[in-house]
Amino acid sequence: MIKSVKPIFVVLVFSSLISFSFIEKKDPTEKLVPGDKTPIPVLEFETQTLNLCANDGKYTLLSFWAGYDAVSRMKNAELCHALQNSTRIKMISVSMDSYESVFRAAVKQDCLEPSCCYMETGGKTSEVFKEFGLRDGFANYLIDSKGVIVAKNVLADELASYMN
Repeated sequence: MIKSVKPIFVVLVFSSLISFSFIEKKDPTEKLVPGDKTPIPVLEFETQTLNLCANDGKYTLLSFWAGYDAVSRMKNAELCHALQNSTRIKMISVSMDSYESVFRAAVKQDCLEPSCCYMETGGKTSEVFKEFGLRDGFANYLIDSKGVIVAKNVLADELASYMN
C-alpha cells in the first residue's frame, strides 16, 4: 500500500510544479506612484479638463469611484466628508459611471458636494482610466501644488496628517 502511494505523490508534486509554470503572472508595477507628475485628466463627459494644481501650496485629492463599486463609493464619501472644512486640501471626485442618472443619484445619496464631483462616461475604456492605470476598486491621489503625487490611496483617517 505505501509503495503505491509514493509514486502517486511524486506525480502530484511534479504536475503541480509544471502547472505553476503556466500561470500567467500579472504585472506588479503600478502606473503612477508618489513622486510622479500627474497627467492632466480630460473627461469625455462634456469634454472637461480638470485643474489639479491648487494655489498657495495647497493639495488636491483626486478620487476615482463608481456607483456600482460599493467600496470605492464608500471611500470617496468618507474622504469627501473628512475634507468638508479643510482649507489645505481641495477634493476632485471623478465618477466612472456610464449613466448620468446613476452618478447624480450617488452624489445625492452620499451627500457629496456637487461642485467637486465630475463624471467620466467612458468608464474602463476611457483615456483617464488608462492614463491613471486604474483597476477595480479604483484609487485616489494626493497631489501637491506643482502636480506631483504625494500619496496614493489615502484613507480618511490619514488625511489629518496631511491637513496639519
